[in-house]
Amino acid sequence: MTRLFGTNGIREVVGQQLTAPFVTRVASAIAAVTPIGPPIAVGWDGRTSSPAFARIVAATLAVGGHDVIELGILPTPAIQYNVRALGAQLAVIVTASHNPPEFNGLKCIAADGLEVTRATETAIEDAVDAGRVAVAPYDRIGSIGARTDGARRYVDGVLAQVDVARVRARRFTVALDCGNGASVPTSPMLLGRLGCRVVSLNGQVDGTFPGHLSEPTIEHVADLCRMVPVIGADLGIAHDGDADRSVFVDATGRFVPGEEILTLLAQDQVQRHPGGVVVTPVTASQSVEDAVSAAGGSVVYTRVGSPTVTHAIQERHAVFGGEENGGLIFPEFQLARDGAMTAAAVLDLLARRGIGLADALVGLPKYTLLKEKAPCPVAQRAAVLARVAETVGRGSERVVTLDGVKVYRDGGWVLVRPSGTEPLFRVFAESKDPARARALADAGLAAVRDAVRATAA
Repeated sequence: MTRLFGTNGIREVVGQQLTAPFVTRVASAIAAVTPIGPPIAVGWDGRTSSPAFARIVAATLAVGGHDVIELGILPTPAIQYNVRALGAQLAVIVTASHNPPEFNGLKCIAADGLEVTRATETAIEDAVDAGRVAVAPYDRIGSIGARTDGARRYVDGVLAQVDVARVRARRFTVALDCGNGASVPTSPMLLGRLGCRVVSLNGQVDGTFPGHLSEPTIEHVADLCRMVPVIGADLGIAHDGDADRSVFVDATGRFVPGEEILTLLAQDQVQRHPGGVVVTPVTASQSVEDAVSAAGGSVVYTRVGSPTVTHAIQERHAVFGGEENGGLIFPEFQLARDGAMTAAAVLDLLARRGIGLADALVGLPKYTLLKEKAPCPVAQRAAVLARVAETVGRGSERVVTLDGVKVYRDGGWVLVRPSGTEPLFRVFAESKDPARARALADAGLAAVRDAVRATAA
């Protein structure tokens, strides 16, 4: 069987692996394994190829007998919200999230708004391998309709989760970097309705990402960091390409690492839900467990990937979850990484406490978490990981193999794991001592590079 789905859907390079025939085969397989019934929603992000691929998906589903609701360009979490609100049995989203502009992809959302299970992905992959095609007679071709109210419906849902009057009373000034992505139809609307004065950056949808690449790293949001203090903003907010993530800049222009926001909101949720469980992947900073434990809660660790985290939140009845990259999940709203909900939650917390973002972060456990990456051909992943596990595991105090290999030693830890969305390995390293974190990260990178060379023959 051909493995198509990674940690978060199918992602490939447009015109190479991702072509019109390939998308047709996948859409045909989806149509074949999905029973005729409630409609299937189709939405997309702002990438240059997304509207075309979305129309291929919609048409293929319709000729297979399914009614289709086209939602247009929306953030991934907005599409997930609308799946439930519209009573769709499935959604197919054309998106590559934070990947570079030459990528695109497909991900499937179940009727409950969660990413489909691995079992459903396997059924689709089997159907692609078998060349299954759903064919409906002329009098049972499905309809294709469009809904243009998805953005408003989603924003209404987010607003219902926070104290709008209290946030509006603060009259925040927010610098918002939409990154030329799918947040353009929703985040300016949300912040405006929260009474914020909004100054936008990269506020037009453009799939070439002219402002900066769609991964909201400190390097890519440098303009936002400069902008916040210049305009006197209370904070800055930036999204990735499909807006299931938010990153923040404080009033001084400091980029706030994602693990700090994860820790802040995890602690806040447990304080508001005593004894609550927080779910996060093995990539999370130790600061999360420190803060949650101090607040009387507990942490459950998972493999990387929002489907894994969201399903664990559901199973454990957790009060909060998320990843250190800005993808946070508020189960009282929906089981989805949600950039707009994260932005609203931070503003609500600051309004509730009557402080600024920098002050809210004071007192949290302090660690240095470094994130690096090293290229690796997909075909070498397994061999490289096995060799890295042997190398970095020597002399370690503890080894965790939940996802990749994570080793604890000498006052810190290093995690090496293959990316599920790109041909590379990701290396995470953490310590309270910045120099020690750097040394651990360098050791992890060296182990990957050596293993790639050794297994290339």
